[in-house]
Amino acid sequence: MKDKEINKARALYYAMFSRFFVFTTGTKRYFELVNIINLLKENPLDNTTKDALENLSALLKIDSNINFMNEFDDIFHSPETMTVRTTASYYYEDIECGKKRIEMQNFLAKTKIRRDEEKYSDYEDHIGFIFTVLSELCELEYEGQSEYTNTIHCIFESVLNEFVDEFSKELYEHESAEIFKNVVVVLKAFIEFERIYLEVSKPAFSLKVKNQETSTEISEEERERRAKNKAMKANGPKNKETSSVHIAYDVEDDI
Repeated sequence: MKDKEINKARALYYAMFSRFFVFTTGTKRYFELVNIINLLKENPLDNTTKDALENLSALLKIDSNINFMNEFDDIFHSPETMTVRTTASYYYEDIECGKKRIEMQNFLAKTKIRRDEEKYSDYEDHIGFIFTVLSELCELEYEGQSEYTNTIHCIFESVLNEFVDEFSKELYEHESAEIFKNVVVVLKAFIEFERIYLEVSKPAFSLKVKNQETSTEISEEERERRAKNKAMKANGPKNKETSSVHIAYDVEDDI
């Protein structure tokens, strides 16, 4: 029973981080995010995360996502500030669409979760997509589908664990970070919990593999993905109930 309750809480934390890091111009997921924060701050991991969740509750306006979206754009999209990169492959080998994307695709092949390329243009090793997948799998584990226990462990150990500290440091130090500074506080505490719960060690050092020939190059697929994201941002969703990430994946059956 204890493990079942823990898995439910883990699914909720991953769902919160999914909503912080998956791009959408719609409001549905934003209001879900506000509700999740209100739930989690009642039972925080520790006093530090309690303060951070209280700060997030105050910073995220209950009636508007404008402040959040402006900060999100400044950190992840703006050409006027340092752009925080969001894929495991970048932190591992200085390129987008690398080995960690292939690893994620292989892990997803063991599940019913698929990336819907028409609605979600970021790669499988994008941190928001990783959080979304882990949220879904923890929810399935909570429902009794223990066959996903090993997949959750593998995704965390082999992909997320390897770059989340470096990603968190860059995000926390970003000049535009205010909301996301508090997100990092909660994220770091949760990652430490996951390492203990899953018995996974913190990486001793950065595993980034320098690839001098390709580190400054952008693949044609990456150029197309960025152009698509830019167009989506400019046009916005035609229907606020169905945004670019409201359905971040496709499943064969309802789960």
